[in-house]
Amino acid sequence: MTVSSSENEVSNMYLLVGFGNPGRQYRETRHNVGFMVMDTLAGALHTTLGRVQSKALVGTAEHAGCKIILAKPQTYMNLSGQAVAGLMHFYKIPLSNLLVAHDDLDLPLGTIRMRPGGGSAGQKGLGSTIERLGTQDFPRLRVGIGRPPGQMEAAEYVLRDFPSGEREMLHAVLEHAAEAALVFVEYGLNEAMNRYNGSLQKE
Repeated sequence: MTVSSSENEVSNMYLLVGFGNPGRQYRETRHNVGFMVMDTLAGALHTTLGRVQSKALVGTAEHAGCKIILAKPQTYMNLSGQAVAGLMHFYKIPLSNLLVAHDDLDLPLGTIRMRPGGGSAGQKGLGSTIERLGTQDFPRLRVGIGRPPGQMEAAEYVLRDFPSGEREMLHAVLEHAAEAALVFVEYGLNEAMNRYNGSLQKE
């Protein structure tokens, strides 16, 4: 069976989405590491996320013969699925070519973990996306932010900025996550998981 040029074009198109909250007051918060991953990717791919589409800031780039759409939903975290579903529908992206980057309380800072699917574990952007897509079977890139100290509520913790003492590790893990996303595009999820899942602290 021959593959039409339009079908081949879709199979070579990827949507990489980072979760966060829009607004300057949230820019450096733990909850916005998904946005930070997209910004790091944009820098590596020499593009910008300057266009508004489907309630998201969007940029496009080419990598390894594939077209990449980078997106940062602008709906606030708990409605992120609106942007993801809108872009998936518009570009006819297969689920296997979607990668969602988000913060994860259950992983320490310096750790990333890619996986092919699963529940939301309370991450509201993931929950919204699962609801909108009608499935939890899509790749995601979990970026560890650690647990809140003492008795601090998680909702308060995720909206706090990274302190200066964590900025060096944050920069390193964002570069690590961006590299993982590009390996996902070029070589697939299994290769990206094998190469990048784990902690930078061990290196």
